[in-house]
Amino acid sequence: MAFGGDSAGDARRRRDLRKMKVVATSLLLFAAAVYLFARWLEHRDGTDVAGWVPYLRAASEAGMVGALADWFAVTALFRQPLGLPIPHTALIRRKKDQIGDQLGDFIEENFMTPEVIEVRAQNLDLPRRVSSWLADPKNAPRVSDEASRVLTLAAEMLRDEDVEQLITAAITWAGEPEWAQPAGRILEQLIEEDRLEPVFQMLSDRAHEWALGSQDLIDRVVDRDGPQWTPRFVNNLVGDRIHRELVEFTYKVKTDPDHDLRRAMLTFVGQFSQDLQHDPETIARFEALKQELIGRDEVTGAASTAWKTGKAVIEQMLADPNSTLRNTLSDSIIQLATRIRDDRPLQEKMNGWVARVARHVAVNYSQEIISVITETVRGWDADETSRKIELQVGRDLQFIRINGTVVGALAGLVIYSVSVLLFH
Repeated sequence: MAFGGDSAGDARRRRDLRKMKVVATSLLLFAAAVYLFARWLEHRDGTDVAGWVPYLRAASEAGMVGALADWFAVTALFRQPLGLPIPHTALIRRKKDQIGDQLGDFIEENFMTPEVIEVRAQNLDLPRRVSSWLADPKNAPRVSDEASRVLTLAAEMLRDEDVEQLITAAITWAGEPEWAQPAGRILEQLIEEDRLEPVFQMLSDRAHEWALGSQDLIDRVVDRDGPQWTPRFVNNLVGDRIHRELVEFTYKVKTDPDHDLRRAMLTFVGQFSQDLQHDPETIARFEALKQELIGRDEVTGAASTAWKTGKAVIEQMLADPNSTLRNTLSDSIIQLATRIRDDRPLQEKMNGWVARVARHVAVNYSQEIISVITETVRGWDADETSRKIELQVGRDLQFIRINGTVVGALAGLVIYSVSVLLFH
């Protein structure tokens, strides 16, 4: 597998590497020229040569040796010097897979240990950092954009066909267990906790509101179903009477929690909850109704239609930067982040969660994570890998050549000077 095309950074690094190679090679050539000049002076003047010439020759000679040795060492990392098949050269190209394995082992032994990962995750203090950034008002547009982008991507990834199949499977799955007895137990629990009273109150309120506006309906029913021989004013009196009685009755039901009708409703629901749990006939009828309801195409069709309609509305609202959905979503995230930012004990608790998750990942999945490195390196093209690495570190390696020339020259000068002092 080859790397991607050269980037602007690669082009810049290539120019820098080329310049540094010119500098390093120029120093080698300069040392060679100085050496040849010193040897020429020694040859020309013989025993009358100036005293400084041998020192210059020794320094330039050692500088050449240092430059050549470091050139060989640097070049041998990436290719065979002068194209010669010298052993232990082109190391990166030949040892690419081993380098990847060793790199993976190094990271696993020094960075992916559970202790290191847990401490590092704890010290990162991610909840405080993330919540502080999210709670900052100047980041609100970014929060809104990113949140809507995530939801839009999720909606795009969910195909309508898959969602419809999921809905169908969910409905089928939900219809398999028996509903009657659980529903009966729920009703029984609601009655014991007096949770149905608000429902009865709402029904009574709606019934009274309907009764207040039912005059026209009552008049039409009386005119249509009453005796044809009765005068109209009699029908009107009957209609008014019925309306008054209905309004008065619903008002009493509405305002009296202990009204006989409300008590009867409670008794009926209580008996129904018991029948759902213990009466085989009621259970059978309830289950038959459930199966008939779930088996109808209209149920699945309605769910699919609701999904498609809801998805279209959500996508339209997410596309509008000023939509209520985006503003609400952004505000909710900011409010949650503000609460976390201002609650240090909560941050400490969340830090503990992060550390435990990180440790779990390090203990159970370090090999899988490291395999990403080793397998990726194995898939690289050897020549391309060598070239890329040379681009990354080659400029610094050229300093080794430069330093080798300078240090070699100084070392040669010192060695020659010491030898003169010792033996002359």
